[in-house]
Amino acid sequence: MKFTKTIIFCICLSIFIFHSKGLAAHFGQEFTLSGKTMGTFYTIKFISSKKISLSLWQARVDKRLKDINKKLSVYDPKSELSLFNDQKIGTPVKVSSDFYDTMLTAKKLYDMTDGSWDGTVKPLVDLWGFGTKKSIHTIPEADKIALALSKTGFHHIDIKGQQTLLKTADITLDLGSIAKGYGVDALARLFTSSGIHDVLVEIGGELYGSGTNKKGKPWSVGISEPDKQFSNQNLFKIIRLNNHAIATSGNYRIFFEINKKTYSHIIDPKTGFPVDNNIVSASVISKDCTFADGLATALIVMDVQKAIALVNSLEDTECLIIQKKATQFISHTSDNFDRFVVK
Repeated sequence: MKFTKTIIFCICLSIFIFHSKGLAAHFGQEFTLSGKTMGTFYTIKFISSKKISLSLWQARVDKRLKDINKKLSVYDPKSELSLFNDQKIGTPVKVSSDFYDTMLTAKKLYDMTDGSWDGTVKPLVDLWGFGTKKSIHTIPEADKIALALSKTGFHHIDIKGQQTLLKTADITLDLGSIAKGYGVDALARLFTSSGIHDVLVEIGGELYGSGTNKKGKPWSVGISEPDKQFSNQNLFKIIRLNNHAIATSGNYRIFFEINKKTYSHIIDPKTGFPVDNNIVSASVISKDCTFADGLATALIVMDVQKAIALVNSLEDTECLIIQKKATQFISHTSDNFDRFVVK
């Protein structure tokens, strides 16, 4: 089931994987798996010195992704998330470890960003025509925005022990902004727990690189310029991943225009309006792709200087925020972002 509105728009910032050339430094063979999931595509590259069954690994990957979809998809009316949304207010619900672990990261993001990331903004996203309902592409009336705002707030979800959740208000949960990241983490663990430590996992532009490529060097990925034209695939930065994830969020591909003003799909949870701060994309590097995925969305909502200060206060987390003013891209980076950049 899809997590995003359409396949073509699911990657907010294009990621290019660079292939190694020359003699392999590993005494192993590089394998590639690919397929569809969460309304987008996935690619996995891994190196193994042992004999493997590629078809068996393909089946294991697809089974794990199908399982995650059954837990976290807002598009599947029978998913665990959808059943939680239908649950009565005040009724405790025991959930799976996948759902619970994702919610723990969600609460962390909500708290540390002062609500700039909020997994309950679905009523606002739908109201503006960017959600699971029919596209509207008009500016909603003020009273309708106020009503939708009254039905949001991640703090209305009580995360208890023993994998138990409870709603304290009429809210609708949508974890689409961190689900791809969670899928990346889950697949990376699937390989590393099986003894394959040299692996690069990508789902819809969110990535985790473990170990090294076949030349014995960290995996290299490229971030493209945040341009509305799909034909423009110029590289903005090349990043090395060594047991790190990178996730990017952007607001320049899913939008509509009225009177030459652009309204993007990323909604400010505090105002109920699409963000309007000239930020076109944010990339986050961290040890955890679920966390990086959600934080990248939050950074687009936040004030740039506050966003940079937040990332600088976090351990082993870096970011690149790109603003567009007139025809110029202006980049803002955290203190140690450059250590991941290929010069």
